[in-house]
Amino acid sequence: MSARTLPEATFARTVLGSGPGLAVAHGAGSSIAGTYGPILEGLAAHHTVVGVDYPGSGDTPRSTTPLSLDDLADQLVAAAVAEGLDTFALHGYSMGGPVAIRAAARHPERVTALVLSATMAHPNNQQALTVRVWGKLAATGDNRLVSEFLFPHALSPQAMEAMPAEQLEQAIAYAAADIAEGTVEHADLVSRIDVRDDLAGIRVPTLVISTTADHMAPPALHRHLAENIPGAELAEIPTGHLPMVERPEEWQQLILTFLKQHGA
Repeated sequence: MSARTLPEATFARTVLGSGPGLAVAHGAGSSIAGTYGPILEGLAAHHTVVGVDYPGSGDTPRSTTPLSLDDLADQLVAAAVAEGLDTFALHGYSMGGPVAIRAAARHPERVTALVLSATMAHPNNQQALTVRVWGKLAATGDNRLVSEFLFPHALSPQAMEAMPAEQLEQAIAYAAADIAEGTVEHADLVSRIDVRDDLAGIRVPTLVISTTADHMAPPALHRHLAENIPGAELAEIPTGHLPMVERPEEWQQLILTFLKQHGA
């Protein structure tokens, strides 16, 4: 059905639920479980959800070469097709946003709708510098230090200050244990991402979910997406970069309501 030949689906994948297809793309330094864990069952109650773990995440082996956005996009589509989904909606979170955008651009015949959360077409200076330091810290292998660096960037100030000290320490330790082995390669890819030329060609219903207290992917980047994808809608959620931590039910509802409205 697609104009492009798909590769063999080789990335480890998660498949849940039944109903209309929904392919999901996770964030850098994470995995399908890490990004979507709190809302996976909720999404799967209405959709057949398919997601792949990027190299160095989940059960997908780490890459020995720099990652390619085209490869990640093609692997996501290939996994959905391998699970019997000829057409499907796409959701991309953070780095998964450009993965989903590129998948929609390369395989438009298969995509019915697009939802983008806490993401960007191209990093601005603030994000680029944050990602550069994140990648360098990840390269040291000190996951505790990486986690300590990320927390004030990833959580909203309200969420940070609401945590008692003991709870914050536990959360930092838990996050450190869950950092993807391939984070260095993921951070490198984020620094090279540029899907700005893909935006005008998107022809499916699109929702951009802006995390309004986001320091990792600032809201100006979300607005840029909404302004440059034809007909895109913008919704706001008052969280930092981690809506799955701060407001998972609200995040899930935004996604499901949009997909239902547009028959996806």
